[in-house]
Amino acid sequence: MYLRHLQVTDFRSWPQADLALEPGPTVLVGQNGRGKTNLLEAIGYIATLGSHRVATDAPLVRHGCERALIRVAVVNEDRELTVELEITPGKANRARVNRGAVGKPRDVLGILRTVLFSPEDLALVRGDPGERRRFMDELLVLRAPRYAGVRADYEKVLKQRNALLKTAGKRRTGREDPYALSTLDVWDDHLAVAGAALLAARLNLIADLAPYTAAAYMGVAPDSRPATIAYKSSLGEAMPAGYGVPDGTRADETVLKDVLVEALKRSRNLELERGVSMVGPHRDELDLILGEAPAKGYASHGESWSFALALRLGSYELLRGEAGEPVLLLDDVFAELDRRRRARLAEVAAGAEQVLVTAAVDEDVPAELAGHRFLVADGEINRG
Repeated sequence: MYLRHLQVTDFRSWPQADLALEPGPTVLVGQNGRGKTNLLEAIGYIATLGSHRVATDAPLVRHGCERALIRVAVVNEDRELTVELEITPGKANRARVNRGAVGKPRDVLGILRTVLFSPEDLALVRGDPGERRRFMDELLVLRAPRYAGVRADYEKVLKQRNALLKTAGKRRTGREDPYALSTLDVWDDHLAVAGAALLAARLNLIADLAPYTAAAYMGVAPDSRPATIAYKSSLGEAMPAGYGVPDGTRADETVLKDVLVEALKRSRNLELERGVSMVGPHRDELDLILGEAPAKGYASHGESWSFALALRLGSYELLRGEAGEPVLLLDDVFAELDRRRRARLAEVAAGAEQVLVTAAVDEDVPAELAGHRFLVADGEINRG
């Protein structure tokens, strides 16, 4: 899989950008603030329908404009598809494939698959659990696009159930709502069904990703403590044994649905008191462990970078082993890495079908990735 062409209109700092691409390494060189990262962000948005830098779409549209357009041509096994996304803050985004409208933007997921490594990835190790849940869910969708719908269904049910909990919880103030209480069991079942589907997929993902991540970490930091990842569920000891473990039992949605229903019953009083759902995938965490200690709070700066890099390299190896190579995006990361980590990343990237690299200066880019070169400056992209 590779990108043959990228075009953006009114995306971030770019009124217009047009870039013809080829397989192999491509390097975008230019001073900071010239829009290199914006181009990789646009590519990543096509693949995930999200930005690695901001949580909402509004900042993606150039100041003073109503909408932004991203268009890419993707070649996969000699078949080319053109994907267009129109981003309009405050309104529903629109998507086209080969100039034909699709039902929902998420229908384009899976056409382009990318793995992006950027300075923001340090938050995977040092940030809050939401960063790691997002990492899991984005990788899950890259692996199997149908899980975008599963995640959306879960979030919709969770929002409705939380609203009901707040209404039903008023009984503590003497304003009990019998209808809300009587329907809470129904929403418990809805949450358990949607939650079990998402939870099972996450558990199986982490079971498959863990060996790749451990091997990648050993490759970039051979003198460090071993790195492991583990899924930490809000179900606690109620989680069936062997789920989420390499070579363990594959997680079963039916079993997890029943476990979630029971957990929701046990937490009912606490949830009514607090007005929020206390059990489910939205409360879960991805544990990152170095040796026997959690990476967060205990890992050095270099170890944190190594763990973040290992998560991305592990993701890349997992995806390429299942459905062909994703496009590898490396956003201004070589300047952040020491010699050993640069060499390991360059070794992997040099073997990719296509890798796009951004850098402030040529010296930051390893020789293995010299490839095609573009200069980015003053709102223009010129071949170097």
